[in-house]
Amino acid sequence: MHSSFTPNASRLHIALFGKRNSGKSSLINALTGQDTALVSDTPGTTTDPVQKAMEIHGIGPCLFIDTPGFDDEGKLGNMRIERTWRAVEKTDIAILLCAGDASIEIPEDADFTEELHWLEQLKAKNIPTILLINKADIRKSPASLATRIKETFGNHPLLVSAKERTGIELIRQAILEKLPEDYDQQSITGRLVTEGDLVLLVMPQDIQAPKGRLILPQVQTMRELLDKKCLIMSCTTDKLSETLQALARPPKLIITDSQVFKTVYEQKPTESRLTSFSVLFAGYKGDIGYYAESASAIESLTESSRILIAEACTHAPLSEDIGRVKLPRLLRKRIGEKLQIDIVAGTDFPQDLTPYSLVIHCGACMFNRKYVLNRIERARQQNVPMTNYGVAIAFLNGILNQIEY
Repeated sequence: MHSSFTPNASRLHIALFGKRNSGKSSLINALTGQDTALVSDTPGTTTDPVQKAMEIHGIGPCLFIDTPGFDDEGKLGNMRIERTWRAVEKTDIAILLCAGDASIEIPEDADFTEELHWLEQLKAKNIPTILLINKADIRKSPASLATRIKETFGNHPLLVSAKERTGIELIRQAILEKLPEDYDQQSITGRLVTEGDLVLLVMPQDIQAPKGRLILPQVQTMRELLDKKCLIMSCTTDKLSETLQALARPPKLIITDSQVFKTVYEQKPTESRLTSFSVLFAGYKGDIGYYAESASAIESLTESSRILIAEACTHAPLSEDIGRVKLPRLLRKRIGEKLQIDIVAGTDFPQDLTPYSLVIHCGACMFNRKYVLNRIERARQQNVPMTNYGVAIAFLNGILNQIEY
C-alpha cells in the first residue's frame, strides 16, 4: 500500500527527544529527506510537536515526531514540555539526543541529569530508546563525548551529522533492531478467519457515516480481509435478511456496527460467528481481555456512579451519535436517568481517573496501539475498570458471551 494511504494511527511512531538546539529538527529533515521541521540556531524554535509520515525501507510506514526541547523555560516553555510528555504516550521507539547545543562546550563534570531523567521515563513506559549525538561534524571531540555518555548511560550513542548526512543509515539499522516484538503480528481479525472464508460486513449507512465514504475501521478491516484472500459480502442493516438469503452458504463471520448488535444477532445463522468493528479494534489497538473483564463493572453501577466516555475523534457530534447519544441512552435505561456521564474527545483524557466508576473508550481507530495501551495502563494503576464501545454494548444487550474477539 502506498504510504499516503496508510493512516497515521497504523504507522510506527518514532519520536525525537532532547534539549533545545540539540539538532532534533535537522535530524528529522535528514531522516525524511525534506524540510519537514523549521531549523534555526535559536533555541526553542520547535514550539509544538511536528509530525512527518514516510516509508523506511525494511520497516514500512512510519511517523516521525519532532518535539520541543525538554529544557524549555518559563510559563510557555512548561506548556511546550507538556506537549512533549504527550508525545511520549504515542511513542513506539524513541531517539534521545544526549548532548545539547554544539556551540556550548559540555563541562567535564556534566552529569546529563535531564537526559537521564527522560531515559528513565521512557524505560518506565517500555519504550525502546536509541541514544544519539547530532552535529558530530562541529562538536569538539565528539568521540570523547560519546565515551562519556556511554559511561553515564550504559550504552554507546550513535554519532551523526544531519548536515553532512553521515550516520543516517545507522539510525535506520538501530530502528530495525528496536522494533517491538509484535510489530508485524498485529491483526484486526486475528485468527477469526482464513483464506477462502466468507465474511459478511453489515454496515449501517446512517447520519454518522460520511457521505460517499466508509469509516476508517470498515476500510481497514476490508483491506485486511482482502489481503487474507477472504470472500467479502457487504450490506446495510435493513438488507441483512435479503443478503443472507442470497448467499449460497452461511458466512463464517459477520462483522457489524456495535449499535446494531442486537438486530444482527437475532437474524444471524446459528453457525455464523458474530463480532463488531469496535470489538475487533479493541483487540487490535488495546487489551480486549481487560475490556471484556471490565464490562462486568456495569452490573454494579448505580445512579450515583460517574462514567467517562472517551472518543478518539474530535468530530462535530451529530444526532444519534453512538458515543454521545446512543451509548448514554443504553446506560441510563439500564442504570437510571441520573447516571452522570462525562465525555472527552481527542487527547483530552484525564490524568486522574479515580472519580470514575468506569471508562468506556471508542474503537480508537485514530490512535496508535501504544497510546491506547498507555491509557489502559493508567486505568489499571488507578484501579478503574476500562472497556470499549462495542464490548459495553454487547454486555448491555446480554450477548457479550456470544461475541467473537
